[in-house]
Amino acid sequence: MAKKDSAYTAEDIEILEDLSPILHRPGMYTDPVNPNHALVEIIDNAADEGLAGFAKNVVVTLYEDGSAEAVDDGRGIPVDIHPKKKVPAVQVIFTTLHSGGKFRKTDKDAVYRIAGGLHGVGVCVSNALSTKLEVDVKRDGAAWRIVFGPNGQLKEPLRKTGNAGPRETGTRVRFWPDAKYFDSPRIVPGDIAALLRAKAMLLPGVKFTLNVEKGGKFETTQWHFPEGIRGYFANAMVGAEPVASSFLGERYISAQSESDSFAEGEGALWAIAWTADGDLVNESYVNMIPTRHGGTHVSGLREGVYNAIRNFIDLHAMGQRGLKVVPEDVWSRANYVLAVKMLDPQFKGQVKNELISRDAVKLTAQMVRDPFELWLNQHVDEGKRIADLVLRQAMARTRAAQKVERRKSSGVAVLPGKLTDCASDDPDRNELFIVEGDSAGGSAKQARDKEFQAVLPLKGKPKNTWQDSPDTLYANKEIEAIALAVGVDHHKAGDNPDLSGLRYRKVIILADADVDGSHIQVLLLTLFFRHFPKLIEKGHVYVAQPPLFRIDVPAHGKNKPARKLYALDKQELASLEEKLEDEGVKEGAWTVSRFKGLGEMSPEQLWETTLNPDTRRMLPVLVEDGQLEASNDIFNMMMAKENASQRREWMETYGNLVDADIS
Repeated sequence: MAKKDSAYTAEDIEILEDLSPILHRPGMYTDPVNPNHALVEIIDNAADEGLAGFAKNVVVTLYEDGSAEAVDDGRGIPVDIHPKKKVPAVQVIFTTLHSGGKFRKTDKDAVYRIAGGLHGVGVCVSNALSTKLEVDVKRDGAAWRIVFGPNGQLKEPLRKTGNAGPRETGTRVRFWPDAKYFDSPRIVPGDIAALLRAKAMLLPGVKFTLNVEKGGKFETTQWHFPEGIRGYFANAMVGAEPVASSFLGERYISAQSESDSFAEGEGALWAIAWTADGDLVNESYVNMIPTRHGGTHVSGLREGVYNAIRNFIDLHAMGQRGLKVVPEDVWSRANYVLAVKMLDPQFKGQVKNELISRDAVKLTAQMVRDPFELWLNQHVDEGKRIADLVLRQAMARTRAAQKVERRKSSGVAVLPGKLTDCASDDPDRNELFIVEGDSAGGSAKQARDKEFQAVLPLKGKPKNTWQDSPDTLYANKEIEAIALAVGVDHHKAGDNPDLSGLRYRKVIILADADVDGSHIQVLLLTLFFRHFPKLIEKGHVYVAQPPLFRIDVPAHGKNKPARKLYALDKQELASLEEKLEDEGVKEGAWTVSRFKGLGEMSPEQLWETTLNPDTRRMLPVLVEDGQLEASNDIFNMMMAKENASQRREWMETYGNLVDADIS
């Protein structure tokens, strides 16, 4: 509760303008480990000039003083006066968030229609987190220069420094990272080299060069792959022994394509090969941005290739009775490089390590499946060698699962009657969804994949078990059902319980996306943290993130049919609505619906948004090393009955930081 004499006036309302949001919360916009991402944003802009067909060379230099530079021979950043900001365009780009030339997606002739930089934050991060940043531009027969100081403040206004030849165009950006914003102020050359090597593969017409200064001299490395992905993949696979030749392909939506879901220019480029042993090559990109954690485009590749191989096995009668091939069998020994082009990709975080666009699953699978099926049936002998490897992986997995089952059979527990179990006996693949309520449980049972997903509905809110004795824990039938279903007995932190009976690798808490749902999550997390801590320590507990809103978007333009989008919360809803406006959808043309609960979703919606491993969002529940005691103190303060006064004090102190959903 706020103090009565505290004043709250207009002066207390802080507006974060220009680069202030980045300086206020740098971790939201970049990777705080080192300045690599700040340099990558500059490189992406140079590479986008190559993607647009204007730049032929991109040169990156890392200096001994910690600064870095990127030079391209593209068109040069515009230097004329911006009509709204009344300052040079180059100044706007480096000092104004959500500015740039890459938002206009409705014009099919737009140069940056498909580009790497899409958030409109990019080089503003590089500028804001620098002690100094210089920009030199050559265009329209003149050379220009502008310099920014600490925190991105303008130090030297744009000025003409000389003349340039009629064919001299391009941009040079050099910046000095501010050490106070990073754990280490040094850029890691190996990571930048890997990035430039990949961009050279994705842009066969552009030569990428890296200069690294050491002892006053420069070590230079160049990458140029005129054959594109073919030469790159062959280089990456040197020393490996594939069981068959590589499958390479490229496919994009054309103006003549009868696509009801995707726009002209969207599609994928790929190379795949299978090896029986050794390290694997697994690389994925979206609009030339490396996605180190994969994402929905990789899920689409997996789906398309898996379906093609499964059909090939069935067509040639290679399967065995009782042996089921699953996606893991196909992908456990697969090497791949995947590069997807999308009009409006959505990434998880500004660092862009993972793609979360749901459409990417369908796009990639649609691009890959038919060409791969055709390739397999045109190269039958090689297709059979790949299929043999896949079948051997399936048999090895099945044998391992049978050993686990035999080991557990000596003490079989009676499973709870309300549990709707899955068909698979493989605990490494199986998932258990713990759902509150019969309505939500019924929807989840209809929506799930019966092969590997089980559902355990609970009646009412779970009990607060923080202070329950282990001896009386199972007096509560709901908690007993959870323990029986999971297959692990209760234990204390520091114990070494027998986890051989664990029936599901993932135990997933599935609750409504509202305040009541959050309360249920906390109560179940309390149960696992207090009485089943090893499940959390081993990374077996997850929290599902169902959406709170659905956005129905009407058809607009030639290649944009009606569609449904989903948002986790109000912040993501606002972001999606902003993107729709950027796409050219008229404000108010779409409708927003709020889900009152999981039971209100159709099985198809629940599968697509929350259960499908390819498109869902889940949070792993983890405790960082050395943080177990601190986490225990927090749970004790929040859940112990005698700590009501502490909770009240905490809410008075920090309650204003919580964005509570009370509507």
